[in-house]
Order: sequence, then structure tokens, then C-alpha cells
Amino acid sequence: MLLSLVLHTYSMRYLLPGVVLLGSAPTYLLAWTVLRVLSAFLPAWIYQRLDDRFYCVYQNMVLFFFENYTGVQILLYGDLPKNKENVIYLANHQSTVDWIISDMLAARQGALGHVRYVLKDRLKWLPLYGFYFAQHGGIYVKRSAKFNEKEMRDKLQSYVNAGTPMYLVIFPEGTRYNPVQTKLLAASQAFAAQRGLAVLKHVLTPRIKATYVAFDSLKSHLDAIYDVTVVYEGKDKDPLKETPSMIEFLCKQCTKLHIHIDRIDKSEVPEDQECMKKWLHDRFTIKDKLLTEFYDSPDPERRQRFPGKSVHSRLSFKKTVPSVLILSGLTVGMLMTEAGRKLYVGTCVCGTLLGCLWFTIKT
Repeated sequence: MLLSLVLHTYSMRYLLPGVVLLGSAPTYLLAWTVLRVLSAFLPAWIYQRLDDRFYCVYQNMVLFFFENYTGVQILLYGDLPKNKENVIYLANHQSTVDWIISDMLAARQGALGHVRYVLKDRLKWLPLYGFYFAQHGGIYVKRSAKFNEKEMRDKLQSYVNAGTPMYLVIFPEGTRYNPVQTKLLAASQAFAAQRGLAVLKHVLTPRIKATYVAFDSLKSHLDAIYDVTVVYEGKDKDPLKETPSMIEFLCKQCTKLHIHIDRIDKSEVPEDQECMKKWLHDRFTIKDKLLTEFYDSPDPERRQRFPGKSVHSRLSFKKTVPSVLILSGLTVGMLMTEAGRKLYVGTCVCGTLLGCLWFTIKT
């Protein structure tokens, strides 16, 4: 009985971060709303800088739980950028944790506030988060024929015109790779074979539209592209096992993160769409080779690691703990009074409804 209780408690380790992260979201949105109203008559660049600072506060709290709380060991390989740059971040997509990996790298460059995402269109309906990500510069896109190129270009051009710092995260596969979903993998491989492209094993065939539009719109504003390849290592190193979900990650099912970074200067990227399509597929072919060697290499010295020397990178508690204390303290303070509780609940309800209304009208 006692052992069962201990095991159950151990498996519920995601509850604390879940309660703090989700519970602080209304507090954060309320504070951001006040900021937005107060800065309405100020130059846009002032609001942008303040919003980036606000974003850092919440995302540092996210990093506290996904890095410090889990104790995951982060191993970096390849090019290790240190200075802030305007970049497009391209990565393989296999877990709901992938977007947090981009935060981890941006935080190590002092560019956490500059992270903005290209997201699946349906994510805009997430309560509170969907609306705020759009306000922070996120771009929601639909797949295939429903992709709205003009809308994406217009939004990106507005960032270029405003000189907005850019750390734009794109997952060109469009959906998560999962080796268990054999039909999805087979369809992706067939798509590549029909077009005379290399058939990939550990990643899906990348799609070009969002990457091309992003690069073409931002090229005068960019410094580089970061081509990032990620492997989640847990107790079970079987490459056929599904990568951890957020809950599994917070339950410490992932012991190591292997992150390989190729920094590609923008001058090395072809500007023509057809040439870029081949270039992007070639980049994913390189990813596939890295992952194949990581998982399948007959050489034990190469297996379970990327080539080259790895750097063990740790994020300081001093960088993340203040955000936890600030947001959780403000949330607890609100909930201790009747007026605060009403304001908190009102923010949850009205924020969700108004966000959905805003997207509905915009659409």
C-alpha cells in the first residue's frame, strides 16, 4: 500500500509545474493587457521591447521546470552561437517539448524574448496562449492549399519594417515524426520517392512553403539560419520508442538532450524557391544521417552521440527562479482576496472568449 502510494506520488511530479505554469497564465495575460493599454500611445518599438521582457519572465519560468526541475542533462554539439542574432530556427519535430528546446538555446544567447513561432493554425484556439502567441509575433499557418502566403508575408514584413528582433522557429516537417505511426512515415517516404528526393528514415520529408516565405520576407533582416537536430535520450534508448510528451518529460523520463547545431550564413541559402526546396531537403538528409549514426552506427564510439565534441550546458537557477517567484507570488496574492479571485476568473473566461472572438473576426 505504502509502496503504491510512493510510486503514484512519484508519477505525479508533473502536477507542481503544471499548476504553476497554467495557473500563472491568467496573471501573465492580465499584466500584459495592462502593459498593452499603457503603451498604446507610445512608439511601437518601446512596446516591443517591453513585451519581449515580459515574454522572458514567463519563459524563464518554463525553463525552470523543464531544465532545473527535471535535471535533464543538455549536451550541445556543432556550432555554438553565443551572440544575439536575427535567425530562422529549423529543427526536426518529434515531441511537444520541441518548442521549449528553442527557448533553451535562445536563453543561452540572451535572445529568449525574441523567440516567435510558426504554428499550426488550430493552436490559435488554445485558451489564453493562442491569443498571446499571436500578439507576441507568432504566425499561424494552414497546410497545403489552404496556406495563406500573403498573410504570412504581410506579418513578417511588418516586423522587418519595425526592426523587430527575430528568432523565428519553424518545424518544416509540419507534423511530429513518430516511428510508431508507420502509415504517416510511409506516406512521407512515398512523397519523397515520387519527386526523386532522398527517402528519409528518422525524419519526415520537409515542406518548403513556410520556410521559403519566411526567408524571402526576412532575408534583409536575417543574420543566419540555425539548423538544429535534437535527440531525446531516456532510460530506454530504443529509437523506435515514442519521444516524451510534456508530462513524461516533467516526470523525468528524459535524462539527456542531445542538440546538434549547424549555423548557416544567409548568403549560403538559395533564394529561388525550387533551389531552396532542394537545399531544405538536403539539410534534412544531413539530419537523417546524423540521427542514423546516433541510433544505428555499428561503431560503439559513434552510437548514442552526435559527431564532434559535446559541451555540457547548464542554465543557472539565478536566471529562472526569480520568474517563478514573481509570477507565482502575484498569482497567489490575487487568489487570497475575493476581488482578486473574481479578477482572476474573469481574466480566464473573458480572455479565452475574447481571444476566440478576435480570431473569428480576423478570419
